[in-house]
Amino acid sequence: MTAEPPQVESPGAAPLLEVRDLAVRYGRAVQALRGVSLRVDEGAIVAVLGNNGAGKSTLLRTISGTYRLSRAFVEGGSVRLAGKTFTGADPGRLVTAGVVQVPEGRRIFGRLTVDENLRAGGIRQRDRAERARSKERVLELFPVLAERRRQKAGLLSGGEQQMLAIGRALMASPRLLLLDEPSLGLAPKVVGQIADVILEINKQGTSVLLVEQNAEMALELAGYAYVLELGRVSLAGTVEELRRTDEVQRLYLGGGAPDLAGQRGERRRPALARWTDQARRAG
Repeated sequence: MTAEPPQVESPGAAPLLEVRDLAVRYGRAVQALRGVSLRVDEGAIVAVLGNNGAGKSTLLRTISGTYRLSRAFVEGGSVRLAGKTFTGADPGRLVTAGVVQVPEGRRIFGRLTVDENLRAGGIRQRDRAERARSKERVLELFPVLAERRRQKAGLLSGGEQQMLAIGRALMASPRLLLLDEPSLGLAPKVVGQIADVILEINKQGTSVLLVEQNAEMALELAGYAYVLELGRVSLAGTVEELRRTDEVQRLYLGGGAPDLAGQRGERRRPALARWTDQARRAG
């Protein structure tokens, strides 16, 4: 089953991120993204699912401006944040505008302490009071980082390193947080903790674009989701809609996803408004 990328219509919600017809290539041979369109509304959590090589990480790198580090280039399309075009902008400008990525594999500074990693994350934040508030927020979200502030980051466990990577990103006070495989390589208990933190970050006002191979986790957190296949959006819609499709059930949920929120004794967050073909055509 395939579908054209829909234009999302969410009454009462303002668009924060709009990606339209994005095409990205590595060199002359590899077409990584082929006309990808998506949208993240203010206050939303949006998930992107897909197998290895589908273009998920390339999508996040292009939005955050770090795609050049992988020798990729944008062939077409646009990236807009709060109505302003940022296609091809350098990463520093995007961080200042409020877009921060937590890359796959964490990529913390292993030889620096936890405290030094957090300071590095807030380096573009000139307001000292704001930096202090951001750090307080991070240490409240991740008490273990407060306990290990003077420890070398490379000595942390995998879960603690992921917490540090997210905390370092939050030091920039992002409006939009890009998370690339935050559950990768983590024990199930730690995955649940990371999921709880993502919900809390969103509750505090940060929108989230979540790339995950752990579809069970992603579909419990998000209100909307996209499925990428060979660089194209093959499916898009509310989580409830996608759960009912044979493709998502077969490829990502193994016939059905357990209710992670229920296992934690929580209520699932309500999904946002429905995307429809009529809305797509109107857009």
